[in-house]
Amino acid sequence: MFKSVFERIKKGIEKTKKQLVEGFSKISFGRKIDESLFEDIEAVLLKADVGTKATQEIIEFLRQESKKRKITEGEQLKELLKEKLYDILKDCSGSLNLTNEKPNVILFLGINGSGKTTTVGKLAYMLKKDGYSVVLGAADTFRAAAIDQLEVWANRVGVRIVKHQAGADPSAVVFDTINSAKSKGEDIVIVDTAGRLHTKEHLMKELQKIKRTIQKFSPNQPVETLLVLDGTIGQNSINQAKTFKEATDVTGIVITKLDGTAKGGAIIPICKELKIPIKFIGVGEDIEDLQPFNPKEFVDALFE
Repeated sequence: MFKSVFERIKKGIEKTKKQLVEGFSKISFGRKIDESLFEDIEAVLLKADVGTKATQEIIEFLRQESKKRKITEGEQLKELLKEKLYDILKDCSGSLNLTNEKPNVILFLGINGSGKTTTVGKLAYMLKKDGYSVVLGAADTFRAAAIDQLEVWANRVGVRIVKHQAGADPSAVVFDTINSAKSKGEDIVIVDTAGRLHTKEHLMKELQKIKRTIQKFSPNQPVETLLVLDGTIGQNSINQAKTFKEATDVTGIVITKLDGTAKGGAIIPICKELKIPIKFIGVGEDIEDLQPFNPKEFVDALFE
């Protein structure tokens, strides 16, 4: 049965919502605002992995605004909280950077197990549905299974795939994919790269080599570079992201597996600390469960 985007997001962040709702249900909001109420709210936010810095900022906002607006009843703090969360997240969304020049190249990064290859497949499906012609580049040549997995997705979505043998030079795969797409006039190339351990410096250098290969075709065209972060590890993904950000220009973030975690609150510190647009969130296993990140819908889904 067809689900609306909002229903998918709401269902996908159910565990995070439950963490917040259950936490807040144990707080007596019916009382007058006092310091113990702020402490209770703080504890709930920290448990949802909102993070120390962001939580302190939120609590300070609640303190100051409740005084300024002469709010004395605890129940009214919920609306203030919702307002603040949206205020933090509103500048963190962004759409794909696509130009009229063909092909546009979208490069996917992320460590093993983050859901990167699955996300490539789901984005290919979304773009094809929007009328774009898409070709996938299997540049994760370290594992034969990764090439096979991407091929399964290409067949499922009905798009072309360019691949070499396992162990081949990833940059050569990227070159051949773009060259092939250019000759056929296809709109978008999506490149799946190896699930890099962020501590491996030589793999980061290889990533930069791939970027240079892409820029040989279109020196002035920006490369959309999406970093996939596993939502189930919460704030721990921030250090991964910082390392990738140092190695290359990350233009957007995709947070996956939000349906499997109560740590969805980590979107807030990810937004605040990284200052990279969150372009998509993964809220389930269905092919349509990759959704553009909409801050208002996300906050509304948490509080509905």
